[in-house]
Amino acid sequence: LGTWLLYLPCTWSIGLAAEPGSFPDWYMLSLFGTGAVLMRGAGCTINDMWDRDYDKKVTRTATRPIAAGDISTFQSFVFLGGQLTLALGVLLCLNYYSIALGAASLLLVITYPLMKRITYWPQLALGFTFNWGALLGWSAVKGSCDPFVCLPLYFSGIMWTLIYDTIYAHQDKRDDALIGVKSTALRFRENTKQWLSGFSVAMLGALSLVGVNTGQTVPYYTALAAVAAHLTHQIYTLDIHRPEDCWDKFASNRTIGLIIFLGIVLGNLWKEKKTDETKKNTDSRTEN
Repeated sequence: LGTWLLYLPCTWSIGLAAEPGSFPDWYMLSLFGTGAVLMRGAGCTINDMWDRDYDKKVTRTATRPIAAGDISTFQSFVFLGGQLTLALGVLLCLNYYSIALGAASLLLVITYPLMKRITYWPQLALGFTFNWGALLGWSAVKGSCDPFVCLPLYFSGIMWTLIYDTIYAHQDKRDDALIGVKSTALRFRENTKQWLSGFSVAMLGALSLVGVNTGQTVPYYTALAAVAAHLTHQIYTLDIHRPEDCWDKFASNRTIGLIIFLGIVLGNLWKEKKTDETKKNTDSRTEN
């Protein structure tokens, strides 16, 4: 699930960068899929290295290999080095602009696991990290970032992360409170649903702006309507005091990401149909 949630913003960006009437670049989708597996794995390794003492005290994470003592710190560094080396190989397949942009994300990958020690908003730091692909996917296809597309797309992804990772954090809030780890779940408490609703509105507003700035069509906005319905149901039925329900709601966010990607692809293909119809009408008027 974590890999999907890292990968999906990349697919949105790659899909939006496709030419009207065309499918997304399958090579880029494959490349970014490989990169997502490697960087998600590297992020997990770094997170488990930073948090090994905390993980021992949390029921859900006590069996993680480093916390349980199954893997040494040295072995972790060796494994991390292998993951980052392979990820670098993927990054070097991109243009120079994207290589520099991708390299810049490494600082976020290294530091975001530390945020839970110093702020009640570590989910925001995760949002900045997990949605970097919203910038990188577009630049990999186009050669640079278009701020009118990439920035609202990046912002929408950050809002999405605040939604699903706040829900996720409610699973561990009791243990987190005991050991001194901070999260938006502990910050929002019983007001969680109001905050999640606000993030949802911001996410959908930003995605609507992306649609306007890229000339998106009916299928895209239909997908956004479906996402709005999904988020409404997700938040309305959420029971923040039941870890099992929090997990189910968190996991359902993969569906949200896939709906958006499908809306982007179909919306882009619809552009060709719309263009063809416009050209046909123009030709008809010319002949008359």
